[in-house]
Amino acid sequence: MANVLSLDILGTSFTITADEDESYLQEVLSQYREAVENTQSISGITDKLNIAILTGFLLCDEINKMRLRGESVSLELEERTQNLIAKLDQAFGKNPANG
Repeated sequence: MANVLSLDILGTSFTITADEDESYLQEVLSQYREAVENTQSISGITDKLNIAILTGFLLCDEINKMRLRGESVSLELEERTQNLIAKLDQAFGKNPANG
C-alpha cells in the first residue's frame, strides 16, 4: 500500500509516494532532518542546496564506513535508500540518466 509523505526541508516543500510504512517514512524524515541540522552546525554552510548535497554525501559516507567496519548494512536497507533517492529525484524533476 502506497503512503504519501509531505516533506518540508530547508524551505522546500513537496510530496512523495512510497510503498514503505508511514511510521518508517516519518522516522527516515526525522533522521534526515537531524542530519541536515548536524551538517549546518558543523559546516557553517548557509546555501540550502549545498547543505542538502553535503548531507547526502555524509550519509553515504557513513553507510560505506559501516560496511567497511563489517557492520550489518543489509541489501534491503541499501535498496530502500536507493528507492527513496529515486523518488526524491523524481519529486525534484531530476532525470537520473542526465545527472
